[in-house]
Amino acid sequence: MKPITKRTQRDYSLAFKLAVVDQVKKGEMTYHQAQTRYGIQGRSTVLVWLRKHGRLDWSVGKPGSMTGSVAMSGKKTTLTPEQRIKQLEAQLHEAELKAQFFEAVVDVLKQDYGVRVTKKHIVRSSKVVSSSD
Repeated sequence: MKPITKRTQRDYSLAFKLAVVDQVKKGEMTYHQAQTRYGIQGRSTVLVWLRKHGRLDWSVGKPGSMTGSVAMSGKKTTLTPEQRIKQLEAQLHEAELKAQFFEAVVDVLKQDYGVRVTKKHIVRSSKVVSSSD
């Protein structure tokens, strides 16, 4: 079995560090996945690179806010148009699924239980007042 040699921060080139930081910032992989994939030793090595070379705002002590594109928590502040479109399409799909579910629930309530879910509109003097049953 070959002995494991310890690496230091100096063993990695600046170009390699920047490439890893860029991949993590774009959300292609987490910092832990980058460590495993590239054989980077040390638990916080990639985190140190992100603090040093990334555009994260570490002044608060956590990577929640940043001026770059992706925080390590997965929250995005500045997205490319393609990323924003994907995000909006996913939200639309989820909203459509919720709408279908709620419509199915209303149909079941109407058909099986005879429950009326919609509100009645009562016209009084010239105002429309809605009341719930």
